[in-house]
Amino acid sequence: MQYREKFNPMCFLASLGAGGLSVSFFMYLMFLVPHEGVPLATFDFIFPELLKGTWLSFVIAFSLVFIIAFAYFHFKLLIWNTKQFNIYKKSDSYKQLLGTNAEITLMTIPLTFAMTINVCFVLGAVFVPKLWSIVEYMFPFAIIGFMTTGYFALKILFNYFSRLLTAGDFDFTKNNNLSQMISIFALSMVAVGFAAPGAMSHNLTINAIGIFGAIFFGSFAVLLIIIKMTLGFTNMFEKGISVEASPSLWIIIPILTLLGIMMIRVSFGLDHNFDSHMSKSSLFTLSSTILSLQILFGILGYKVMKMNNYFEKYVYSDENKSSVAFALICPGVAFMVFGMFFINLGLTYNEVLTKYSVGYFILMIPFIYVQFKTIQVFFVLKKKFQF
Repeated sequence: MQYREKFNPMCFLASLGAGGLSVSFFMYLMFLVPHEGVPLATFDFIFPELLKGTWLSFVIAFSLVFIIAFAYFHFKLLIWNTKQFNIYKKSDSYKQLLGTNAEITLMTIPLTFAMTINVCFVLGAVFVPKLWSIVEYMFPFAIIGFMTTGYFALKILFNYFSRLLTAGDFDFTKNNNLSQMISIFALSMVAVGFAAPGAMSHNLTINAIGIFGAIFFGSFAVLLIIIKMTLGFTNMFEKGISVEASPSLWIIIPILTLLGIMMIRVSFGLDHNFDSHMSKSSLFTLSSTILSLQILFGILGYKVMKMNNYFEKYVYSDENKSSVAFALICPGVAFMVFGMFFINLGLTYNEVLTKYSVGYFILMIPFIYVQFKTIQVFFVLKKKFQF
């Protein structure tokens, strides 16, 4: 296999983005297909609806096509990136990476593999009949999978922080962006993964392990948000943002989505097995807070990127190829995903909106638009990088 000279760990973001887009189309099935008594839409609910020939059948067919297509791109890019990384590890570039701020970009690897577990879960739920009847046997394997990705994430992170705390060689002159928050993104992805069995399992032990894992990695993520945001904004205010790393302003959007879903799942898990009654209003306030912050950072990031001509330089121009550009995909995916949670759990669950009403579908339009623009950018970058 030919090694690409400009390969770096940030190239894994291409695979991550494709996986996220696959999961984003599952949101239509999750919230539009009725699935009474089961926490998510599965094959047994989806395919009977598909065969009815209604408007929902069209939405299901449309979603299934894109779930498969982007899952294919995810695994194809994952295999390519893994092969490239194995060659990259033998290069001088890798040795240089280990002693710099950019060592943190290695966190894209456990981040992407954690997404792979989510993609596999979605594919299983959608295409495997009667899967929910054996789901309790699958949760321990999901926990093992997230423990593994969590272990590698912590290993990279502790090696990185140990070096910085002993050598004191953090380069503040190259920290005028929020790229360091890729570590928080990875921890949040592991946290939300643990929260799934924590919310859905009826086995108290699995439930407790899932919730503890979610809180462990989620707490670490929140702690690092305070540190990394403070350092990043301090350096940006002093030197201005690095143009190439401008998309890092949007990295807080997927982090907020993951931590928000984690908190929702933990709330459901405590409600199911720990006799802790969950108030519906808390879902409205939580989802409103998360969405508000995402909109604020979305507008700020877009304005900055328009002012420094980021899109013209690094997305639509063939001259500058930067793997960091793939960091644009996850915020678009995350905004759409959490938008669906906000509409369905924040508003519909509290009877602010009526499900399937005109207002319900009108409110979905901005989130669908963002998803469409994200897909557009993904294919522009995919063509540009010839992945």
